[in-house]
Amino acid sequence: MRKFGLTLVAVSLLMGCQTVTSAGTAPASTASAQQTVVLISLDGFRWDYIEKYGAKNLVAMATDGVRAKQMRPAYPTKTFPNHLTLITGLYPTHHGIVDNHFCDKARQQCYSMGDGGKDSTWIKGIPLWNLAELNGLKSATYFWPESDARIDGMTPNYYYHYSQQADYQDRVTQIIDWLKLPKDKRPQFVAGYFSLVDTMGHRYGPDAPETGEAVRRVDLLIGELRDRIKAEIKQPVNLIVVSDHGMATIDMDKAIDARTLPISKDFQVVNAGTRLMLYAKPGVDAMAIAKQKAKLKGDTRFQVDTAEQLQALHYVNSPRVADIILDTHAPLVFTDKPKAKRYQGHGNHGFIYTKDMGALFVAEGPAFKKGVLLPAFDNVDLYPTVAKILGIKLLSKVDGTTQGLEAGLK
Repeated sequence: MRKFGLTLVAVSLLMGCQTVTSAGTAPASTASAQQTVVLISLDGFRWDYIEKYGAKNLVAMATDGVRAKQMRPAYPTKTFPNHLTLITGLYPTHHGIVDNHFCDKARQQCYSMGDGGKDSTWIKGIPLWNLAELNGLKSATYFWPESDARIDGMTPNYYYHYSQQADYQDRVTQIIDWLKLPKDKRPQFVAGYFSLVDTMGHRYGPDAPETGEAVRRVDLLIGELRDRIKAEIKQPVNLIVVSDHGMATIDMDKAIDARTLPISKDFQVVNAGTRLMLYAKPGVDAMAIAKQKAKLKGDTRFQVDTAEQLQALHYVNSPRVADIILDTHAPLVFTDKPKAKRYQGHGNHGFIYTKDMGALFVAEGPAFKKGVLLPAFDNVDLYPTVAKILGIKLLSKVDGTTQGLEAGLK
């Protein structure tokens, strides 16, 4: 998605302050020559945009470091689920944010992007910024979905509330300024976020010149950040650039109007664009759910997901998973508006994983080998790998391992 739905512009910088946690603080890591990790997310940056649009600085990073053929996003391939997966090492049903918009049958409430900032009980797991602090390090985020949520009573030491209008150049400058702080105040885990490529990809499609221009613009920012880290920062820094998902071309003229489908009023319908989620209302039994599924199965424009398919996608055993899920395949999407009022974008994501949904992974720094091309790996593997580079202990079970990235580490 293109925005978080948060409108706060105020800066919440907790310069030099200790964070009080409900879990207490673990001893500082004893790893020698402790390293720093700067993790940057380029929302919607498809794995192949580097060559497609001549992202020279990312090419240089890959040459001097490590690149993956693809990083496989979790299902659904949406912004909030995957940013939370990247930062917790958990699949969406385990960290709780199962879509950008969804409902919880147990809570009898629905979630929209950014609601964790108002009620952090939507989110489970230990995000990397909290993990760093619980291991005695400091952390900072310049935007990341739900990075201003007080998860288990904690936030990053330094963070900003999201504002889509925030200047991109300021983000680079602030990251460098954080890295220049005195050692006792300096964060060793920093996360940053840029939404431009996703915005242009939605609006114009992945093959449009406007999307290419957005790629080149963020590539210049990465180049500046990379150069300034090398020129101005004395401590060892690892720069990791990722994305949450790719982008596919869609055709809004062929969009499936959800209002015309034979859906009973016994179900609350949540439209996620690439998929439709039907939540049975209280009192609706399994027989009624099966009957509704049967009514929808004959439509060849979408698939009615089976329990086996959802199991393979790690999308089960949560009250937030809808009773019936309909998935489309590009270029088809769902809509709930007449043609004249539809969003006229040309790109989307959220589909079951295909090559077009593949995400970016490029990294360089003292922890990484040089000139290594890794096979595709799952994005749940990023979390334990970053923890290993930082020399900190995992404090809870996660769904990822370091195995997918070991070949790229020194």
